[in-house]
Amino acid sequence: MNSLILIIVSCALINNVVLNQFLGICSFVGVSQQMKASASLGGAVIFVLTIASAVASLLYDFVLKPFGLDYMKTIVFILVIAALVQIVEMFLKKTSPGIYKALGIYLPLITTNCAVLGVALTNVKDEYNFIESVFAGFGTAVGYTIAIVLLAGIRARINESDIPKPFRGAPVVLLSAALMSIAFMGFGGLSV
Repeated sequence: MNSLILIIVSCALINNVVLNQFLGICSFVGVSQQMKASASLGGAVIFVLTIASAVASLLYDFVLKPFGLDYMKTIVFILVIAALVQIVEMFLKKTSPGIYKALGIYLPLITTNCAVLGVALTNVKDEYNFIESVFAGFGTAVGYTIAIVLLAGIRARINESDIPKPFRGAPVVLLSAALMSIAFMGFGGLSV
């Protein structure tokens, strides 16, 4: 159990997918304008990434690897992720039209979010078993959610501040993300 908790902490804080590995930056910067949309996208990413990690692990261990189809893993993982995102999109459209509208184009972008694919491929590379893959997917998604919600909070404060004209918009957001990345480097001292 300790090793599974360490996997979650490592994926969420030490090797944060956005702030350490720089995967998923597009939706990270694009959706973080509003707290509600950021938290909603984080929830969707938690669902998709956790389930995608589980399904990808099962497919790799019981189909691709035994039949010598390892080279197909990227294509298969992309198809799994695309199917899961479609399910989430249909669910949100039916149950929460406001959240669905707020997420806009960024919900379908989870399909091409390199963070989701990156986790599935990293789980294979690290030779995680099924349970470890699920925990790594969950931990990575929690780390993504922490980062995007923190950036949304920072952006809310920035919008209320008097920022010099050359720094308004994208420059101050990217600078804030860079400072967050430096702050998360402090978690690198944790022994995992």
